[in-house]
Amino acid sequence: MRIKFDFSDLEVFLAVLETGSFHHAADRLNLSQSAVTRRVQKLEKALGSVLFERTTRAVRPTLAAKRLQARAADMLVTAADTTRAMRDESVAFAHQRSTLITVAAIPTVIPNFVLPAIRAFEEQGFSPRFRIFDAAANEVSEAVSQGDADFGVCSIGALDPNTNFDPLLDDAIVLALPENHHLAEREVIRWRDIATERFILPARGTGNRVLIDEALASRRLSAQWTFEVGRSTTAMELVLGGLGVGLLPQSTIRSHMGQDLTFKSIVDFDVRRAIGLLTRAGVSISKPAEVLMNLLRAVLVNPNESAI
Repeated sequence: MRIKFDFSDLEVFLAVLETGSFHHAADRLNLSQSAVTRRVQKLEKALGSVLFERTTRAVRPTLAAKRLQARAADMLVTAADTTRAMRDESVAFAHQRSTLITVAAIPTVIPNFVLPAIRAFEEQGFSPRFRIFDAAANEVSEAVSQGDADFGVCSIGALDPNTNFDPLLDDAIVLALPENHHLAEREVIRWRDIATERFILPARGTGNRVLIDEALASRRLSAQWTFEVGRSTTAMELVLGGLGVGLLPQSTIRSHMGQDLTFKSIVDFDVRRAIGLLTRAGVSISKPAEVLMNLLRAVLVNPNESAI
């Protein structure tokens, strides 16, 4: 059965019923009297019932009108509540999808892990603004602990009691060589094979350098560096330029420059860094930030499925 009247018709009907006049109903609804008459006639035709007895002196509701009154009022209240709820949800949803998310991350994880997570996030319909704070591991930890970032992606554990670290990816430190290097075709490389090479190492104080120095000390090995650099991208540029060999995270293989380098494991120098999510203990983040963080978690757990 088709419904041949709308909520406006019911609204006009109730106005006539309550005011007892087509004229007064028109004034209340800011309509012309002829428009009120047409809507009442439309409703009467749709229902197959006369709703008002019209005389020169008064407008009296029929029994059908009295029976319709309560139902019409309920329908309008329900419609108004539904409209209000939908608008409230739309505003809340839009707010959630247009928020600001701040992510602190060590630079090496941004192209290979953070960006795929962001793309997946936007494919779900979110359109926030992003503030990406790319910095050394200790600075990422500080940004999270001080509340300057919603969460962090880091290679060192929690340095502050106010933060929690969830390790998700085991990232080995490997040897990066130019493709034409004399060791590029070697199947097995030991530390003694590279001990006299010109080393390109991470700058002192960075998370990767701490791991490398600790591993060298525990094995009683030494590396005479020629270049110290703050970022892995700079190290790769130097390796590509033939200026030395680098000790870099294995995850850099996925980068654009990494595709033009040769990476080798050093069998007697197995050093790994744990990459994971850093959050502030006891502090909740926005729903969109939580969605992004969970997507990033999935990327870190299954890196081969999201490689660029």
